[in-house]
Order: sequence, then structure tokens, then C-alpha cells
Amino acid sequence: MQIPLQVTFHGIDHSDAVETRIREKVAKLEQLYDRVTSCRVVIESHHKNTSNLHHKGEPFHIRIDLTVPGTELVVKRDPKDSHVHEDVYVALRDAFGAMERQLKEFAARQRGDVKAHVAR
Repeated sequence: MQIPLQVTFHGIDHSDAVETRIREKVAKLEQLYDRVTSCRVVIESHHKNTSNLHHKGEPFHIRIDLTVPGTELVVKRDPKDSHVHEDVYVALRDAFGAMERQLKEFAARQRGDVKAHVAR
């Protein structure tokens, strides 16, 4: 990556373990597509009475912004989404899974692997 990974925690305490997991996930994305120029990850909780990573009842909001030549890929897990999670590691797994799918689709389009529809 040309720009170092940025990890931001909002409404929760910083966690070295979570940041390490994020770095592992980003390294996997870089193996899939070696032209990633930057990545920003935001982990957020709107729960007002706690700042730790092990609270119950309030989902984590994850946003991943991945910049590649020519575009930016974004994954955002919002409280309005039905697939948000109260466990930060599950939320990260799902968000990075979605980003991996986007990145694979982008890389396939760049290679020209996407099938063209034939007109009838």
C-alpha cells in the first residue's frame, strides 16, 4: 500500500487484538489484489454507557474504504442493516468478507474476465 493502513475506533476503547485482526484481514486483501493504494477501517459503537468491546445489545458499525487505481470500494455495516453483529470479530469477518467479494469482482473486471451479455 502506498498510504499506511488507518484504523479508527469511535465510541469504544482501542484494542490491539482487534487492530491486529484488521491488519491480518487487510494483508489478505493485498494478496488478492496487489495494487491497493490505501485502506481505512472505522469501528464504531453508539452505545452511550460503555466503551469496551464486550457489551451486549448494541451492534458494531464497521466501515472499510479501500482505494484501488481508478476507484474506491466501500463496505459499510449500519444499524439499519439486518446483518449487523454485537460481536466485533463477527462484524469484522462479515465486513471484510463483503470487501473481499467486491475486490474480487473489481479485479475480474480489470482483467476482462467478466462475461459480456450477447444481444439477441
